[in-house]
Amino acid sequence: MMQPNARPRRVLVIDGQGGGIGGQLVRLLQPALPADCELLCVGTNALATGAMLKAGAARGATGENAVVLNAARADLILGPIGIIAANGIMGEVSPAMATAISGAPAPKVLIPSSTCGIRVAGTEDCKLDEYLRRAVQQAVQVLG
Repeated sequence: MMQPNARPRRVLVIDGQGGGIGGQLVRLLQPALPADCELLCVGTNALATGAMLKAGAARGATGENAVVLNAARADLILGPIGIIAANGIMGEVSPAMATAISGAPAPKVLIPSSTCGIRVAGTEDCKLDEYLRRAVQQAVQVLG
């Protein structure tokens, strides 16, 4: 239960391209989040933002400034691993975006993807659905 005058905790999903991973994260997160959380989304482009809003995010924004501003305000950030790499997601993630996301104080839950050229030692090779399911479990754990 939220205290009077307390702001909701901001759970931020960031994605690019068509917003497929972000949309699926939003769809899975929405019913699993505690009541004191607000599910927000930021896309590197309007198509990604639209997909995440359609999936159920409460509010959304698009572009570099939206990423920089909202990453700094988030209590938890989720998205594909490419969001923390300068020029990630086929160049849609600017160096400023990557710096803002990776430098944000919020915990981050990232979805591994071999398409961005980043390999994480110790991760199992899973289907995307399994990574998404695990990401939601971790997010709920972080939020308590």
